[in-house]
Amino acid sequence: QVQLVESGGGLVQAGGSLRLSCAASGRSFSTYGMGWFRQAPGKEREFVAAISWRGLSTSYADSVKGRFTISRDNAKNTVYLQMNSLKPEDTAVYYCAARGGLGAVARTVNEYEYWGQGTQVTVSS
Repeated sequence: QVQLVESGGGLVQAGGSLRLSCAASGRSFSTYGMGWFRQAPGKEREFVAAISWRGLSTSYADSVKGRFTISRDNAKNTVYLQMNSLKPEDTAVYYCAARGGLGAVARTVNEYEYWGQGTQVTVSS
């Protein structure tokens, strides 16, 4: 069982930066693949970024590639999402997710077992 708590969201102007954090409970964090997803009002939850259990592999949605960076610190049971050059279309609730197993990074909602409660990111123009 893994519990996830996101933090770091807020209001930022276009072009600004935010860093989201996701703190995980449980002793097996280092064996979980982690992902970030987002959901804007009236839209489906969509993939943003993912990182493998050791942090050796990452994957990004095309819309954030080159602007966002996912990383993890297994000693701190935390995964991060550094978001730079933010755009108004990045406005959404951002969710952290975890999946067990040592496989490749996952990009779909259904592949993740555990979810945080979400943190709001609002980018003003």
